[in-house]
Amino acid sequence: MKRIASFAVNHDKLKPGMYTSRIDGDITTYDIRMVYPNAGAYIEPAAGHTFEHLFATYARNSRFEQHIIYCGPMGCQTGFYFLVRDLAQEDAIRLVYETMAFIAGYEGEIPGASRVECGNYLLHDLTGAKCLAASMIPVLRDWTTDKLEYEK
Repeated sequence: MKRIASFAVNHDKLKPGMYTSRIDGDITTYDIRMVYPNAGAYIEPAAGHTFEHLFATYARNSRFEQHIIYCGPMGCQTGFYFLVRDLAQEDAIRLVYETMAFIAGYEGEIPGASRVECGNYLLHDLTGAKCLAASMIPVLRDWTTDKLEYEK
């Protein structure tokens, strides 16, 4: 089998940030890397689950809602994939930054976190999700399209 693109990234050089993982026609997959790979600290499942609910809700209600395809966690618990269609890189960066700010400041009920709406509704941590998002604000504050490329 062919080696997939995400396994070709040098995880020893990977730092928190936002990267273009792949482009398939009009769909771009972004790697939102939130912790250093293989460093011993990973995204806690409950915090990541809440982060996912808040990220998806905000992005799908933003001015770019028609471009959003998916936001979901990486199995390695170091970040999230964010898939968009026909969205300029500058707008994707801006949206991710705005979403981090929204999550970091969020107060209230977690969207979609009832038994009827969620398959694991008890696994949530709003405080953890807010801390995770807050840690990304200084990382992404001055992020530009030149930084979207993985370090070789």
